[in-house]
Amino acid sequence: MDNTSTQRSSPEWGALFAIAQSQMGYFTTHQAASAGYSSQLLHKYLANGRVSRVRRGIYRVVHFPSSEHDELVTPWLWTERVGVLSHDTALALYDLSDALPSRVHLTVPKDWNRRRLRIPSGLELHYADLDRSERASFSAMEITTPCRTLHDCIAAHLSPDLIRQGVLQARQRGLISREDEAELNDALAGVESTP
Repeated sequence: MDNTSTQRSSPEWGALFAIAQSQMGYFTTHQAASAGYSSQLLHKYLANGRVSRVRRGIYRVVHFPSSEHDELVTPWLWTERVGVLSHDTALALYDLSDALPSRVHLTVPKDWNRRRLRIPSGLELHYADLDRSERASFSAMEITTPCRTLHDCIAAHLSPDLIRQGVLQARQRGLISREDEAELNDALAGVESTP
């Protein structure tokens, strides 16, 4: 559901809170405007401590309970909610290996590659048009499926040991099929044999 499709003429805290609630307490300036909040009113809420500014154009309701994955929401909102958690970020979220990503990996549509972007530090963008079958839900966000995640990690040359561990874990937990396992192992062998 798109929480930003209708523009309100007067501020409505319930509408803004509903948007933030669906996004772990976070919202954008554009979403605030859709709930009737001008930039001046947002500044008033900043001053009285009702909201805090996380980064340019992204805010958080101060008393909203924090989540284990709060650090993922800001980069996702920066992508205008089209980014899909992927690569070693997704691998770690599925707990398929000992991967500890130092950056948040998000896959955005290929046409984003033409944009002139100042990518925030700590964020790595990948460009691909993902099919619906390659996405799964993760809280308010989307994440690549385990099979797509492992293929992405192979293509990105993540450590073969971490990928083998991920394939084994995914198969043991029933997240990929036997055919997927064989295909992933073949893809990994192909990458390892390439000089």
